[in-house]
Amino acid sequence: MSERSDEHSASSGERGGALPYLPEWPRVRSAFPPDPELEERVEGILAQMTLEEKLGQMIQPELAELTPRDARDYKIGSALNGAGIWPGGNRHATVKEWVETVDTFWEAVEDAYRDRPFRVPFMWATDAVHGHNNVHGATIFPHNIGLGAARDPGLVRRIGEATAREIAATGMDWTFAPTVTTPRDRRWGRYYEGYSEDPEIVYAYAREMVAGLQGGPEGLAGDLHVISTVKHWVGDGATVDGVDRGTARCEEDVLRNIHAMGFVSGIEAGAQAVMASFSGWDHPANYDHTPGRQTAYNHKICGSRYLLTDVLKGAMGFDGIVISDWDAHAEVAGCTIGDAGYAINAGMDVLMVAGRTAWQSVYHTAREQVLSGVIPMERIDDAVRRMLRVKMRAGLWHKPRPRERSLAGQAPVLGCEDHRALAREAVRKSLVLLKNAGGVLPLPPSARVLVTGSAADDIRKQAGGWTLSWQGDDVEPSDLPGATTLATAVASVVGRDRCHVDPYLEHTDPARFDVAVVAIGEDAYAEMRGTIKPWGTLEYARLKQSYARDLATLRRLREAGTRVVTVMFTGRPLYVTEEINLSDAFAVAWLPGTEAAGITDVLFAGPYDFQGRLPVSWPRGRRSMSVNRVPPHIPGYRVPAEEQAPEGEHEPLFPYGFGLSLRDRGEAASPGPLPLEEEPAPPPAPPVSGPLWILGSGSGGAYTMRIGGHNTWSRQDIFADRPTDTLVVRAEPVGDPGRPGALSLRFKGHVAFVYAQDPDQRPRDLRGYLEAGGRLAFDVRVVQAPDLPLYLACHDDYPAQPGLNLAPSLRALPEGVWTTMEVPLAELARIGLDLRHVDVPFMLYTEGRAVLDVGEVRWLTG
Repeated sequence: MSERSDEHSASSGERGGALPYLPEWPRVRSAFPPDPELEERVEGILAQMTLEEKLGQMIQPELAELTPRDARDYKIGSALNGAGIWPGGNRHATVKEWVETVDTFWEAVEDAYRDRPFRVPFMWATDAVHGHNNVHGATIFPHNIGLGAARDPGLVRRIGEATAREIAATGMDWTFAPTVTTPRDRRWGRYYEGYSEDPEIVYAYAREMVAGLQGGPEGLAGDLHVISTVKHWVGDGATVDGVDRGTARCEEDVLRNIHAMGFVSGIEAGAQAVMASFSGWDHPANYDHTPGRQTAYNHKICGSRYLLTDVLKGAMGFDGIVISDWDAHAEVAGCTIGDAGYAINAGMDVLMVAGRTAWQSVYHTAREQVLSGVIPMERIDDAVRRMLRVKMRAGLWHKPRPRERSLAGQAPVLGCEDHRALAREAVRKSLVLLKNAGGVLPLPPSARVLVTGSAADDIRKQAGGWTLSWQGDDVEPSDLPGATTLATAVASVVGRDRCHVDPYLEHTDPARFDVAVVAIGEDAYAEMRGTIKPWGTLEYARLKQSYARDLATLRRLREAGTRVVTVMFTGRPLYVTEEINLSDAFAVAWLPGTEAAGITDVLFAGPYDFQGRLPVSWPRGRRSMSVNRVPPHIPGYRVPAEEQAPEGEHEPLFPYGFGLSLRDRGEAASPGPLPLEEEPAPPPAPPVSGPLWILGSGSGGAYTMRIGGHNTWSRQDIFADRPTDTLVVRAEPVGDPGRPGALSLRFKGHVAFVYAQDPDQRPRDLRGYLEAGGRLAFDVRVVQAPDLPLYLACHDDYPAQPGLNLAPSLRALPEGVWTTMEVPLAELARIGLDLRHVDVPFMLYTEGRAVLDVGEVRWLTG
């Protein structure tokens, strides 16, 4: 049964190659035509504003670091709730509580203007990237990569409309969506936020999501739609080795025709905001050659005058808001967490700054820089003019306060039946069938079904990151009311008496069943925590120990002669060739969200067929990181060196656009065993002699101690001679002559990690210490024992890689006494730490509170 029923049902490629080639940056005609009367009103307000009032419009603090009094005193123009931040810290906050929160801040800002001859309304922003995903009870749609497989722009527009209604029900005005990246390296932890590796889908979808969210000029002025943001400008999907917040090295033609196409169509559809990327672009055109300026400053997009001002605002004519990502200005050379002056001069209009101390510092520092002439007043006026323009287009001067808007507080709007039906349709359309040997699908509803695999009954694997919390890895069924896992969806089709669930085949004889539905998939992650290291592989079974158990399950089912239908939940294509060979049917469900009944709609006999098509190329080998479709619309395109396939992998296992239907038979549906890549034997461990000093008397400054964590995106180096105080950790020298370099570490109760890193971030093969029976030793003095688990690890990817919980041992130590703690490296290897590529030889992380003095860190041989 085909469900494509409207004029928007084909991708740009299906409309006959409609994707344009752009020989230069285009002048984009927005859906919002010039309005002289609106501009006159903007200028009238701008002329009356003080410098302080203007700067208030340029600062966007986060809910956890902002009070209504702050909003009033600083006349804040907008605020946001970050992922995992809810009213009162309650993840089950009701729709009414969300509206009351937004309304309280709105009222505070209104009060600030009561003695002024004009007012500037306040607005609230959120990351609603696959539905209104921060709010309890909202509809959770598939992540973008799944929508890309559906090849249905009209579906995307309807999802935008539904999401806008749910955002409006919580009293909010603005969403940071859609993400219009074109991801080209599968290691990237944000790969699933892109619709496709090819710009044809991105170009077609961006305009539709923007149109759905905003409703066009008339819709945006009403209260059923919200301001849309296309992000992240530009090239974040092109970073070398897929490093999150890394650097893109590509020609400007490639940047424009592959990585900017979603911005072109999104701005054309009327997107009112563009969010700049954390990442950088290393290209001569990006350097600022103004005399006296350091050319390296605008290596990062947030500091790029060329890309923000010359290209986006100038050549393309974008007249909306340019906003930074979370504390991203701090990663620009010439800026700090409390000084965004260089980024403002480059063209940043609104600074998203998390910590209270940080955003106040940005505000006051910018004021001083304007008064001293470092930041021209014309640059401030340009930023505020854009903010006022967008607020007027959104009708904020005419809309009532948030609690009085037409949908405000209407809890039934969130997760309503129509929206869940739309999400189920999206799941159904996004499934891609890669194999169906012997026509095992569709399954009869009368079948006796064993549901197994690590993802069989795991809503976190289905929904992925950015689901109620940032990582989505702490979500429980109660957090997503009405959610349906694959196990419950199968049971609803065949009946509970014919459905048995056993994720790891611990208690079940497979011979009792007609078929096994095996659900495998990645654990939930977001951003850098899902990024695979440059030296890693795409092999699913190697990524985590739990994933290897899925392969063991498939092997056991094959030995038992059980028919196997495998469903894979994933944010990116992975090397799963053996898993496919062990399956009679294999379907990719991507990250479908909460409506798994959309999966069983096509697994079982009924009116629906598979219609999803790969939006990405499927890897043939473990290291097919960047084997992508060559964009046909770019004349003379040459595959960049970083996208060259390893020898023997010049073609993907399944090409872009591949997808079977239930009608397909023969070799396409029943291929013989797919070729497995031989795994080379690992090289011998390099020999070691003597200790490896990390911190202390023998280190010689070879490693830099750093701080990272929630609200500290830009890693902070620890000073050796003075305190280093961040939102998450305070570090300061102990000052003990007998323990040079020793540090006092105060963990403040946020996600936080302190780690040692080679300044060049070069990984080392340290297996020799393991083979020598070595251990990681360090001196520690407990001042305040940890109140939550505190982990030791050897990486900088908390919590994507494992750690060893030291909290019980630390609590057992006498407080105030130096003790040497030694951890056998065999223990670290046992929990899965990869000692072949150690770029961080020492790391402590916790989400709790603790005060520890640490010194003399070293690796020892036996």
